[in-house]
Amino acid sequence: MIDILFVTDFVCPYCLVAKEALDESLRDLGLEARITLQPMELTEEPNPQVDTCHDEKRKARYRVLEEPCRQMGLDMKLPPNVCPRPYTRLAFEGYFYAQEQGRGEVYGDKVYRAYFIDEKDIGDREILGDLAAESGLDREDFLKALEEGIYGPEEKEAVRYSKEELKVEVIPTIYVNGQRISLETYTREEMTGILRGFAQKETE
Repeated sequence: MIDILFVTDFVCPYCLVAKEALDESLRDLGLEARITLQPMELTEEPNPQVDTCHDEKRKARYRVLEEPCRQMGLDMKLPPNVCPRPYTRLAFEGYFYAQEQGRGEVYGDKVYRAYFIDEKDIGDREILGDLAAESGLDREDFLKALEEGIYGPEEKEAVRYSKEELKVEVIPTIYVNGQRISLETYTREEMTGILRGFAQKETE
């Protein structure tokens, strides 16, 4: 079993592409992995939200993702027409709820796709509630947990840990069995090549 710590934000397009490449590569190699999403909010409240919709320089940088998206069949909007970019604190609090119920990765994948493919506002509680229900979670209990802020301290500590302990500056930052890996192309081929080395170690 490979342990993967995936430092991410749900509004980071590079993160979704890397996560998809990771999932496909694990399947291709027949590897089992324990994937933990580690929150790293790009914009913490109450800092001003970012308008990605009208940022031409940002859109130009996103072009590196077009080919890996095409190869993996990801119909991503780069960027989505959700302006300004949502805060993700609540989405991550929801992730900790889902993780406790054994549905963390399922929920996380739905949140990524809701934003980048379906262009939904993942800062909205009701939308998050719908995604929780689609993930096999109790919608009302999920929304109650968000309303009461049950996972707020855990989420806040996780973001602090990413920034102050791991000292993450760029996401996604991915650790495989504690070793940090680097991505350049975000393709499945690149990810498979990286993971193959860990697969060999697993069988030694």
